Amino acid sequence: MTGADLLALTLRERNVDFMATLSGNGLNPLYLACRDASIRLIDTRNEQAAAYIADAYARLTRRVGVVAVSSGLAHVNALTGIANAWFDGAPVLLITGESPASQDDLGKFQEFDHVALARPLCKYARRVLEPARIAFYVHEALAAATSGRPGPACLSIPVDVLSAEIPAAKALRVRPGPGEVVQDAAADSDLVTEAAKLIARAKRPVLVAGTGAFYAETQQELDEFARLTAIPVVTPIWDRGCVECPAEYFLGVVGAASGEPKLLADADLLLLVGCRTDYRVGFALPPKVSEKAVIIRIDVDAAELRSGVEPNVKLLGDPCTVLGQLARTTRRLGAKPHAAWLATARQRDAAFRRRWLKAPAPASPPMTGRHIVDAIRPFLSEELLFLIDGGNIGQWAHMALADHYPGRWLTCGASAVVGWGLPGAIGAKLAYPKRPVLLLSGDGAFGFTIAELETSVKHSAPFVIVLADDRAWGIVVSGQKAAYGSEGILASRLAPIDYAQLAEAFGAVGIRAETPAVLSDAIRQGLAADRTTLIHVPIALLGPADA
Repeated sequence: MTGADLLALTLRERNVDFMATLSGNGLNPLYLACRDASIRLIDTRNEQAAAYIADAYARLTRRVGVVAVSSGLAHVNALTGIANAWFDGAPVLLITGESPASQDDLGKFQEFDHVALARPLCKYARRVLEPARIAFYVHEALAAATSGRPGPACLSIPVDVLSAEIPAAKALRVRPGPGEVVQDAAADSDLVTEAAKLIARAKRPVLVAGTGAFYAETQQELDEFARLTAIPVVTPIWDRGCVECPAEYFLGVVGAASGEPKLLADADLLLLVGCRTDYRVGFALPPKVSEKAVIIRIDVDAAELRSGVEPNVKLLGDPCTVLGQLARTTRRLGAKPHAAWLATARQRDAAFRRRWLKAPAPASPPMTGRHIVDAIRPFLSEELLFLIDGGNIGQWAHMALADHYPGRWLTCGASAVVGWGLPGAIGAKLAYPKRPVLLLSGDGAFGFTIAELETSVKHSAPFVIVLADDRAWGIVVSGQKAAYGSEGILASRLAPIDYAQLAEAFGAVGIRAETPAVLSDAIRQGLAADRTTLIHVPIALLGPADA
């Protein structure tokens, strides 16, 4: 076998069934090996998009998403998606091709230190020079990507290493790992009891469920614990969600530019579950969080437990197991639920959302973000995968659809990048081919990866795009206008484009919708279609206070 054969076989043993890629220098031996190993090649128009596909797949399934790109600037392009995976802790493997290692230091084509550039964004990064050890290095990369707080890994492999013949007896084989995030670790029982007593004594506790809770598959345990304790639950904006159905304890996202109800500042106890102490929770410092607040952290990664702030109680274990421990201990202690505080928190939440949910919505056309989310809401079934790209329109989804936040919803992630949505939707469809996929995006974000419409059509990965078009970088315009007035709106307007016609040119279905009724009909039509459907929705450039 060749080095490429060993690489493809090792990936297949770990249930990798497709690879997002863009062809180029150093990849041909790997392509041939993937064909022979029945690994599907999803070829894209941009390395950035290929990495986004792998990232979305990984964040939806908890399985490793694989992206393969060529050398030099192709590697640089792919690192945009790898950076997104780094921000969110997504298990992604980047494989980068190279010119022959035999030409090292001679000025070979696109000679470049791929590993040095990738290392700050990866949990594991290595240049592979020994063909017989490829399986070992793949194991190391995937083990790093799926352990503790998940994250990306990178292998840079010269083409002569991939094409080298390896005698079967010399190939170093390793026991196949799962190729996915699997967590099962209980916390110290004495510390669990201490935490349960602190939660029981608290007057105004708040639970913040982050992406780590999703990767630990904590949905059922979170629901059980929140109902048992009547503790308000929030999720940092862009994190993965764990609240599968509307629940009275769930009060939406925190850390959004659009604001939030006053909860964290008044909390006397914060239970941070798989959650980072970044800007979205005010770094868990005043004024966002009281300096007197008790902080309890649950995380499977020991390094995360003390990052940012020192908690009062550190529970090292996976969130699913530890929340189960807390629930059992709470019952044993006979602790009373925090019903009065939850009622107060819900009142604050309702008052905050009134500016987003004024009734009725303004007359149309032109429509606003409010009309769009109202039209989308009836289609958000338990089967549908809902993706929200970064940008102004995403605020409407987070504010107006916030009675639950299930794992089947996926955002651009903690990086808040724009332009992830179109390839992300392709990744979602590849992950779950039989489930409907709906993407909500804005005209600014959509322009980054618009050519991937061709990728979705070519690879028969159909989904529906609701494209809100305000001919502007809406968040920027709002900020410029608020700070400087109308004369200060600079370099943030976009030209008019017929997106429906553009979609048709790429082989997709294009529909223009100027009223809510037409939009609803178009979504229904698109979900039943066998091609990607783009619904172009011109909207007014309005913030929630004006809508």
